[in-house]
Amino acid sequence: MPSSSSSTHLRAFAGAFVLFLVIASVPFTAVADDVKWDDQRAPKSDSCRNSFQLVKVKNWVDGKEGKMYGGMSARFGSMLPEKLEEGVKSPAVLSNPIDCCSSSTSKLSGSIALCERGTCDFTTKAEIAQSGGANGVLIINEEEELFEMVCENGTMPNVSIPVVMIIKSVGETLSKSLTSGKTVEILFYSPVRPLIDYSVGFLWMMAVGTLVCATLWADITNADQPDEPYNELSPKASSNAGVENDADKEVVHIDVKGAIIFVITASTFLVLLFFFMSTWFIWVLIVLFCIGGVQGMHNCIVSLASSKCRNCEQKTVKLPLFGESSIFSLVVLLFCVAFAIFWAATRREAYSWIGQDILGICLMITVLQLARLPNIKVATVLLCCAFVYDIFWVFISPLIFKKSVMITVARGDKSGGEAIPMLLRFPRPSDPWAGYDMIGFGDILFPGLLVSFARRFDKENKKGILDGYYIWLVVGYGFGLFFTYLGLYLMKGHGQPALLYLVPCTLGVTILLATKRGELKTLWSYGTDSDSDLSRSTEA
Repeated sequence: MPSSSSSTHLRAFAGAFVLFLVIASVPFTAVADDVKWDDQRAPKSDSCRNSFQLVKVKNWVDGKEGKMYGGMSARFGSMLPEKLEEGVKSPAVLSNPIDCCSSSTSKLSGSIALCERGTCDFTTKAEIAQSGGANGVLIINEEEELFEMVCENGTMPNVSIPVVMIIKSVGETLSKSLTSGKTVEILFYSPVRPLIDYSVGFLWMMAVGTLVCATLWADITNADQPDEPYNELSPKASSNAGVENDADKEVVHIDVKGAIIFVITASTFLVLLFFFMSTWFIWVLIVLFCIGGVQGMHNCIVSLASSKCRNCEQKTVKLPLFGESSIFSLVVLLFCVAFAIFWAATRREAYSWIGQDILGICLMITVLQLARLPNIKVATVLLCCAFVYDIFWVFISPLIFKKSVMITVARGDKSGGEAIPMLLRFPRPSDPWAGYDMIGFGDILFPGLLVSFARRFDKENKKGILDGYYIWLVVGYGFGLFFTYLGLYLMKGHGQPALLYLVPCTLGVTILLATKRGELKTLWSYGTDSDSDLSRSTEA
């Protein structure tokens, strides 16, 4: 790392930037399924109560199999078969008029009628197409998202054919093929997806492992010098007190006011994403994520390597603006930049989740070295605010915004096919929809701040494994995450506010243990006399 005084300011700036980035990542704290719609919110009636089905739209153009598209069925009409071989291939025909609100002059008998959304309600379109002999209806939405097709109040639709909606771009592709004179054939089917895939086990291990690794990072990178304070951003083999003081200044100590502002800022950012999410907005997040990921990955590699090889940063070179930097640090930086660029360029590939998770884990490890909770008082304010925040934006926001704001943002609706990067992801191998199980950075960072405090408290007060707090909070976090996935299963895949389970299992465990041991008062006001309370030596 740079050794000049100017480089210290650059590291401080980098630290501030990473903290800003984590504020941007806080909104994504719901464990959400990326292809699940809210089946309970949309109204039902006696004659209009089908469950929404995710639909695979298989197509052939002039006999050549085309790209598989996704769609969603309506509250009415016939249910679709679960297996491909049970579906019926039918020719596609553009209705005339295209809105399907009056009898078509195009022959629809035995075909799938393509209709555009608008002018009349969905049941009217389906009934008119059915009266023309259509085998099914494919409704093209006017936006790049799927809409929940329900019956108008008081209507009693008599529809016995499948009705499926597709997004605008897919409809335009199929329509273009038809208008150019090509033959298009379509087949609908709706494979059943598992509510819980065994991939959640891997995601659970990834989240718990990140938490443990981040909270023990000071011990991991200072294994040979257990009594030496940890230098978060510039882990070099140096006992120079001035360097240590610089590092300590770069640590952000969160107070009560900061905790409240943190959550309010996250809520504001979440609402902005909900209303203004678009491809360019996601690209801004991708760039920010890459910058933060590079900083985090560089910090992790350099600090880990420096703890094992004290001489690897001996050779230095002078650079404009950056001053004197180690050659090793510079090489690592170039590698991290190349890694982030490669991930960004291949982010839509099936394997891109690996790069995203590596960058995200390194980012979170670095953040948990930069930010600290001084005591349980601040932790209580921060986690209780986050607890309410998570529940509100997942469960209560649909009453105000008509959709769950958290789930909509995490799923990436209106993002033009781009995905939110501030998530750990793991593919669902047994899922026919090839989806992902996801957990937001906030679900690791919020509890991680408390667990990091518990680790420091145990170390500074020479507590053992069982009579300390750290190990119990790690176990509590693991159980909280397990309860999150249990809630996901019991609520049939509806995205869960993970902090609903994680806060009681971490903060609740801390308060109960502290009360039982008579240490609650100490923990509540710990570190209020001076900042040195959090960094005092563990020597006798």
